[in-house]
Amino acid sequence: MSEVKVNKVTPRSGTGVQLGDSGDTISVPSGATLTAVSGGGIQNAALQNSAITINGVSVSLGGSASIPTEVTPTVTGISPTITTPSTSTAITITGTNFSSVPLVSAQNTSTGAVTVATAVTFTSSTSITATVSLAAGTYKLYVENPDGNAVLTTQTLTVSVGPSWTTNAGSLGSFDAGASISGLNVVATSDTNVTVTEVTSPLTLTGNTDTPASTMNLTLSGTPATTATYTISGTAPSPTAETTYNFTLRATDADGQTTDRAFSITITVEITEGMMFN
Repeated sequence: MSEVKVNKVTPRSGTGVQLGDSGDTISVPSGATLTAVSGGGIQNAALQNSAITINGVSVSLGGSASIPTEVTPTVTGISPTITTPSTSTAITITGTNFSSVPLVSAQNTSTGAVTVATAVTFTSSTSITATVSLAAGTYKLYVENPDGNAVLTTQTLTVSVGPSWTTNAGSLGSFDAGASISGLNVVATSDTNVTVTEVTSPLTLTGNTDTPASTMNLTLSGTPATTATYTISGTAPSPTAETTYNFTLRATDADGQTTDRAFSITITVEITEGMMFN
C-alpha cells in the first residue's frame, strides 16, 4: 500500500481534486478528523443516506417536509355505566379519533386485572361498541387504535349484583276495614345498600288521592341496608265492599340498579245486621 503525506493539495484553477475511483473506499482512521471549511463539505445528495424518515415521511437532509402528527383517541362517554357480573354486555363508547378496528379491554381499578373485550364493532370515528363479560368490580376501559395510540377512560363501568326480593310477589295478606296495620314487612337485598319505594302510578299503597276507593294512605318506612326491611303500617282504609289494592314496590341499590315487584293487600268489609236480607 502506497502512502503519501502532504499538508495541502491545491488543484489548478478550474479543476478539482478526486479522491479514489468508483468502487474505492476512502477511510478516515480512528482518531483522525475530516473537516470541511465554511462553504465547503460534501453534498447531501452524495451521501449514502441522504434522507431520514419521520412518521412515514421521507425528509432529505437539509430539506423540509410536513410531518403528520400522531392522533390519540379520546373518550367522552360510555353507556351503560352499570352491568351485572358474568353477563355479556355491549358497551357503547363515544369519543373522537377511533380507527377501525381498535382493541378494547377493561381494567379493574382495584386489582389491575385486564379483560379483553370479546367483540368490538367500529361504527365511526366517534363511536364504537365493545362486548364484555366481567366479574364484580369497578373498571376503566382501554381503547387502542391499530397504530398503537391509546386512551384509558376516566369514566368507570360498575359491575354489581342488582337488588333482589326476599318477599314473594303477590298478596301480603287481608285486613279488616279500619284495622290497624303494623309489622307488615317486605325485604330486599343487594351487595350495596337497598332503598324500597312505591312506584305505582298513581301511588296506591302510600297515596291518598282516592282513599278508600283506590288508594290506601298507608306508610312505607325502613332504613337502607344490604338486607333492607321496610314496614307497611297505618290504618286500613274502609271501602264499602271488599277491595284488593294492587301496587308495585321498587328496590334500588347504591349503584342505581333497580328491581320491581308487584304486591297486593285485600281489605275485607264485615257484613252488618242492617245489610242482611230475608
